[in-house]
Amino acid sequence: MTTLPYFQPAASPASAGEGSASLSPVIALKDLVARLDREQRKAQELLASLGFALRSFTNLGQFLELIPLIASRVTDTEGSLLLTFRPDGRFWQAQLHCTDPRLAETLNRIPASLPVGTAPSGSPTEAIAEIDRQVQRCLGRNAQLFATAVLVRNQARGRLYVFSLDGQYSWNESRQKLVRLVADQTAVAIENDALTTELRQKERLDRELEIGAEIQLQLLPSQCPAIEGLEIAAACRTASRVGGDYYDFIPTRTHSDEQGRLQPDAGSPWAIAIGDIMGKGVPAGLIMTMLRGMLRAEVLNRHRPSRVLAHLNQVIYADLEHSNRFATLFYSEYDPSSRLLTFSNAAHNPPLLWQQATGTLKRLDTFGMMIGLEADNAYAEQHVQLQPGDVVLYYTDGLTDAADPRGNRFDEENVAIAFREACRRRLSAEALLADLFNRVQRFIGPDRHNEDDMTLVVLRAV
Repeated sequence: MTTLPYFQPAASPASAGEGSASLSPVIALKDLVARLDREQRKAQELLASLGFALRSFTNLGQFLELIPLIASRVTDTEGSLLLTFRPDGRFWQAQLHCTDPRLAETLNRIPASLPVGTAPSGSPTEAIAEIDRQVQRCLGRNAQLFATAVLVRNQARGRLYVFSLDGQYSWNESRQKLVRLVADQTAVAIENDALTTELRQKERLDRELEIGAEIQLQLLPSQCPAIEGLEIAAACRTASRVGGDYYDFIPTRTHSDEQGRLQPDAGSPWAIAIGDIMGKGVPAGLIMTMLRGMLRAEVLNRHRPSRVLAHLNQVIYADLEHSNRFATLFYSEYDPSSRLLTFSNAAHNPPLLWQQATGTLKRLDTFGMMIGLEADNAYAEQHVQLQPGDVVLYYTDGLTDAADPRGNRFDEENVAIAFREACRRRLSAEALLADLFNRVQRFIGPDRHNEDDMTLVVLRAV
């Protein structure tokens, strides 16, 4: 233990001189402590400024320009070089701070030599080691260099070099920690910028989905038409904002009113269609939109249902051939004058027909493959005459594929049971539609959403 000397208040000249000499180590120690304290405060102020810049920056490039300057200042060195890389390993950009103009010119050649458009040859570790060697060669043997990685999610996104040209400079643990701290702040800035970019992209995608959903909603019938002899209800519940389910009511004969708008001819047959695009989301929604337009054009040609599906398949096949997406479609025409429902099916879920007079349930189905599967598909055709009290249920597979928490499906048998019970209660078309949706919701759970689009169309003969 070192004990400081004790000095008397009054001393002889000789002893006073000896006291002054003995004060030198104390003053030197105080100066050292004061200098260290100033350096510590300086480092803290610089790091605090860097933290403030990190919280408030809106331009990553401007923030990265500060890094070499801060790294040099907190370690009291002549310069620093920051190299940053893209996630795929390609060189991105460089920032340099150096008090020696000639050395700065030499160091600037390193980033200029790095390939910007391609990933570095060899492993990332080898590429970093080669850059380290280039920096050391530019600085010279006597320079004291310290380098550390800028890690984002355990991936190297940069390299921070800090150097002193003083051969006596020492990279002690404290100085190394300061450099690593600056590198960590750099990593946070890069990550924050990436997250902000992802958020903006997501917001833009969300807006595009909203627009897509609005367009799709406008393409689906806003209300059910008034067709003589039928009570109609229909609804589509999409799993995502843009779905692949489709239903439509299309007059087969029209005329223009005084404003030039097309109106259905009185008593003319109506086309009633329901379809499903494989998949969901934006791709399915786009194909559904295309299918709707083509189908409406085919209906105006006044072909029979089997020919409508055959022509539609031929037209759309070229567009779906390389998309790995297909469509199921049930197409029917109802003639109010004869109460005849003529139909053709392209591999869609067969609608259910409840015949009130006999209390029986049957499926309306014909042979036919999915739309877009082969260019020359052929489709069969049948018809049935509806009597008062008869009910037809069109639906998509979102209804049968609805699953409860244990994974059990609300399959075709459950749909038939629920439909039969609702028909026996002689519910209206709207009430029957709501009853089926409520049953499915109770089956999958009150707080759960179905994973696929669900569409129902109910025709009740009156």
